Amino acid sequence: MQVHRLPVLSDNYIFLLHDPGQTIAAVVDPAEAGPVLRKLEELGATLVAIFNTHHHADHVGGNAKLLQRFPDMVVYGGAKDRGRIPGQQVFLQEGDRVSFGDRSAEVFFVPGHTRAHIAYYFAPAHPNEMGDLFCGDTLFAGGCGRLFEGTPTQMVNSLSKLRRLPDQTRVWCAHEYTLKNLQFALMIDRDNANLHRRFAEVRAARSRSEATIPSMLGVEKRTNPFLRWDDLGLRAATKAENDIQTFARLRGMKDRF
Repeated sequence: MQVHRLPVLSDNYIFLLHDPGQTIAAVVDPAEAGPVLRKLEELGATLVAIFNTHHHADHVGGNAKLLQRFPDMVVYGGAKDRGRIPGQQVFLQEGDRVSFGDRSAEVFFVPGHTRAHIAYYFAPAHPNEMGDLFCGDTLFAGGCGRLFEGTPTQMVNSLSKLRRLPDQTRVWCAHEYTLKNLQFALMIDRDNANLHRRFAEVRAARSRSEATIPSMLGVEKRTNPFLRWDDLGLRAATKAENDIQTFARLRGMKDRF
């Protein structure tokens, strides 16, 4: 399975999954149809599925036009997003599986950013290969999504599921927010040497207009404060009394950053 990253809008990414052997494709969170259609033409592939993570317009804006072009494809989304995702036909819950070509993904229910958010995890196809996590706006490189419809407790529970995945997992998150996220992280985690190294690498990459996505989950576990709510240094920095309060205060600080 090949993954093509398509930059759209101001800072969104659409991910197009391609099985060249079967000349088929699927797309994760198509904000717009045009870039997807152009890539499909370039690849000579037929679109068979849309995998939506949540209902926000910058993730589903291309659904209707893509369905017009490929009326036989299937639109997947979370069960609790019923009525909010254009063209949705399959309503997924925690533990469900979806298939693309010869690959299969596990569905995680990860509310917090929205009440219905889901993520898709493709485990490695072979030993020593990497898995692929399509997490929408739940986990970002260096950050996490705002809590528009959920609570800090929900988001910690959701991120805990993703944190348990193997370090050698590519994190395909839907926005290029990494540099600003790491600027915030350095403000409250100044003594993290891994974070300083990562920030220098990301700053250099962005100066060359290079994408920072995908990230690696192992890197996130070491440098992303929103996966480290149980770190005693971050608890002290936020003057919190427990893990949930640490996360909530970090999220509040980031909202004002």
